[in-house]
Amino acid sequence: MNNTAYIALGSNIGKKETYLKEAVKKLHEHPDVQVDSISSIYETTPVGYENQDDFLNMAVKISTSLRPEELLSLTQNIEQELGRTREVRWGPRTADLDILLYNRENIETEQLVVPHPRMYERLFVLVPMSEICPEIGEAQINAVTDQEGVSIWKKTCGVEEFVHTES
Repeated sequence: MNNTAYIALGSNIGKKETYLKEAVKKLHEHPDVQVDSISSIYETTPVGYENQDDFLNMAVKISTSLRPEELLSLTQNIEQELGRTREVRWGPRTADLDILLYNRENIETEQLVVPHPRMYERLFVLVPMSEICPEIGEAQINAVTDQEGVSIWKKTCGVEEFVHTES
């Protein structure tokens, strides 16, 4: 598993923490993916479409032998398995998994853009990422001045404990 990727996860419908755990568990159980580290869970106010419940957000670092397109397919399948529907752009969702970084590659296809095009504009991505990705520094977080509403919701433990505890 010679590729490193970072994935942002979010949920704002129903049992939000359960959806996050299930998504991480599905990533972790995939034979071509190893979840190396997870951030804490943050409660965040919606951005874009604001008439919806607050989100729980987190980020994970993985090692994988999947190519970027295969990883995208996996994340979209997990979203679908967890009941994700796409009715409103940036709208409510059971589970949202976005590939933020894949190695140090710049990827631009019709289906996938990496680094994620809005990651450096969103505190709900940068704050969890800063826990597990040394490249995300205080300067990048401080550069996002027009957003608030990101607060620690729950400190997480190790990956195994996270995916095997009840919400």
